[in-house]
Amino acid sequence: MRPYQLGLYEKAMPNRLSLQEKLLAAKQAGYDYVELSIDESDEKLKRLDWGQEDLRCLQEAVWNAGIGVKSICLSAHRKYPLGHPDEAVRKQSLCIMQKAIWLAARTGIRLIQLAGYDVYYEPSTQATGESFAQGLGASVKMAAREGVVLAFETMETEFMNTVAKATKWVNRINSPYLQVYPDIGNVTNAALQGGASAEEDLAAGQGHIAAVHLKETAPGVYREVAYGAGHVDFKAAALESLRLGARMFVGEFWHLQEENWPGVLRSNNEFLRRVLDEAARELSITI
Repeated sequence: MRPYQLGLYEKAMPNRLSLQEKLLAAKQAGYDYVELSIDESDEKLKRLDWGQEDLRCLQEAVWNAGIGVKSICLSAHRKYPLGHPDEAVRKQSLCIMQKAIWLAARTGIRLIQLAGYDVYYEPSTQATGESFAQGLGASVKMAAREGVVLAFETMETEFMNTVAKATKWVNRINSPYLQVYPDIGNVTNAALQGGASAEEDLAAGQGHIAAVHLKETAPGVYREVAYGAGHVDFKAAALESLRLGARMFVGEFWHLQEENWPGVLRSNNEFLRRVLDEAARELSITI
């Protein structure tokens, strides 16, 4: 048994598949669990209103596939951010948060990854930052009530593009239910701006890293870069993440209409396993 778990981002698989088909595909490709996506699309937002029958179907799919859903990537706040200038949008943002926490609590999902934005499609200002802080405080209280951990993804915008910035927010709220969920690809791109290296930045989150997104990037390119074709030093990131106590990792990549997408799942699993296994051996990490 490995000393870590490697999950698979749901969007790495064709959207036409049912959840059970996605779970089966992830298991067959060698992953340990699936990270559910709740983005800003109407299709994914409907998941927040799942009733008892929908929840039962998810639980049956998990049971039948023999692989779980252990985290949610909650990117819906790009469209409905906590810091939005419009109060009605901020209320919608908190409603989305409350429903996502409820969904996690009812399905046994332990971790919700939050997008580290005050706003996304609007200009970031002091006022949006203050509104974000208020909404974040309310969100963490809701999460604490249900025993669900929220964790910031490091993003591609200045507001929270490093672990150090995310950790400042974590320390400000000072709750065990708010942690950091670094995206190593985004952190690597942030390091190009003259700050700390990716490994040094990861260390800034010591004691607060709940999980790590393993995503490839290139300078100025944040999505859809094949593993090994970018500039992320996955070995160094794996070594530092494991040293800091991280044990949950997710392969974040996208289905790009490849006909042999199951083969892509397998090859990416092999790439990431090789890196994580080598890092665990070098650190003499065992269960």
